Amino acid sequence: MTTPFLPSTSRGNDVLRAALPGLLFAIVTLLFGYTMGVVFGLNEDLIKSRIAASADAVGATVYHGDSVAAKAVLSKSWTYMQRAHLHAGGLGSAAIGVTLLVVMLGVSAMWTRFISLGLGVGAFGYAVFWLWAGFRAPALGGTDAAKESLAWLAIPSSGAVVMATLAAAVLVVLTLLRRREM
Repeated sequence: MTTPFLPSTSRGNDVLRAALPGLLFAIVTLLFGYTMGVVFGLNEDLIKSRIAASADAVGATVYHGDSVAAKAVLSKSWTYMQRAHLHAGGLGSAAIGVTLLVVMLGVSAMWTRFISLGLGVGAFGYAVFWLWAGFRAPALGGTDAAKESLAWLAIPSSGAVVMATLAAAVLVVLTLLRRREM
């Protein structure tokens, strides 16, 4: 298989193949974001009713009858869901772009797979985190509680994106320095 970005060598094919699992996660992240956009557009009132019902269910125990506090959490929950949609689009696109850059650099298949998976899986996990936090917050009494309950997902997924991006940046610098020495 030849592409405009890679030489038609088996090594080039191996590097591209190494990137495919991460690219798949990045594409799934984009589709997740697109799906949220469609669902939000078609069912905004239904979604808001569902999170309001979860806040109402704990109104006496969690909010102690404070409807103003519950309303603030509901507003912030909807913002978190929108944030999930935006993160999915931005991080999914960035994951694809940075992965393809790493493929074009021609680094080893191992580094390509590591970076690609960090970007793709991390992007998906982080988008899921924001959506899930938005759904959990009303029943927990606040967005801080929701974020804390999902730290096990947010920290590794955002860390994976940052570390993979940093690794790609280092590879770009090393490639730039190596080219200058020639």
